[in-house]
Amino acid sequence: MNRVPNEWLLYCRAGFEPDLAAEVTQRASEIGEFGQVVMAETNSGFIRWQSHDFQPANNIHRELPLRSLVFARQSLVAFEPLALSREDRISPIANLVKESGWNFESIWHETPDTNDGKALGRLAKSLSRPLESALKRGGGLRRKAGGRRLHLFWLAGNSIQVGISFPGNRSDHPGGILRLRHPADAPSRSTLKLEEAWHTFVPKEAWEARLHDGMQAVDLGAAPGGWTYQLVRRGMFVYAIDNGPMAPGLMATGQVEHLREDGFVWEPPYRLDWLVCDIVDKPMRVIDMVERWLIKRWCREAIFNLKLPMKKRWDEVRRCLIRLENALKAAGVSASIACRHLYHDREEVTVHVRLDG
Repeated sequence: MNRVPNEWLLYCRAGFEPDLAAEVTQRASEIGEFGQVVMAETNSGFIRWQSHDFQPANNIHRELPLRSLVFARQSLVAFEPLALSREDRISPIANLVKESGWNFESIWHETPDTNDGKALGRLAKSLSRPLESALKRGGGLRRKAGGRRLHLFWLAGNSIQVGISFPGNRSDHPGGILRLRHPADAPSRSTLKLEEAWHTFVPKEAWEARLHDGMQAVDLGAAPGGWTYQLVRRGMFVYAIDNGPMAPGLMATGQVEHLREDGFVWEPPYRLDWLVCDIVDKPMRVIDMVERWLIKRWCREAIFNLKLPMKKRWDEVRRCLIRLENALKAAGVSASIACRHLYHDREEVTVHVRLDG
């Protein structure tokens, strides 16, 4: 087999492989990286992009970092899948790693986020210690190796893909999934979408400055209050805009003013710190609304969801993001825009915008 790590291995939500494939194909073409998606089987939970002429995949991995991708959960430089025998699964992995010259500080066993993938977890766990010992003996597993991590991605009992990740360009959660505990008193499960968005888009060291007591926020399409709950928990005062009822517990905090109005037309009395929105509507209609807020500087930061069509999701996301970026630029508004398909999202993506200055 070829011993050059010429593959870019990306994890995603099962069912979104074609969307991730469309995204990386277009993005790779835009930066002049030559290769192709060689595996994007629907409901597999991952895709494989392979460089032309067996060139290492390090460059595309570096040029298109994980934080810049919408549908990817994890991003690895990898070898082609390695066949294993049931009699000896350890030696082929140890030999491949030794030949690669890779060294790393930790080893993660991972499986696709599917029912079949989860069934491989027990096998991976049983091989964890023997593999660790073999890789230590081979010199790959070291105490200090620049924070690099070896990922053993189990495709089947007799097939594995060996990859490596680097600090600053990876998810530090197993499988690329941030698992959060649902608060028992939250009005809806949608509350986790906003919490995950903060973890994704706001560095933890910035939470004290950007998510603190006394801030002013608005939740457009708030009822019954899943996202308002997160704002209140951070000590913010919230305008909850929705014709539907809000959870009584939230109203009892004294931090929420519920206005039974249309979120698409409501205007704030003064500049707010945060706009959040989980309204179910056409993506471009939501973009139109948020665009108005940002151009008029009615908020400093915004997190909102775009509900996606069943087909050509990447095309719709790209169209919306280009439209928002161009509108802000034309209005002379400088801002950073990021978009991710979060674990707690379903048929939607989450967008974060922060105005500069």
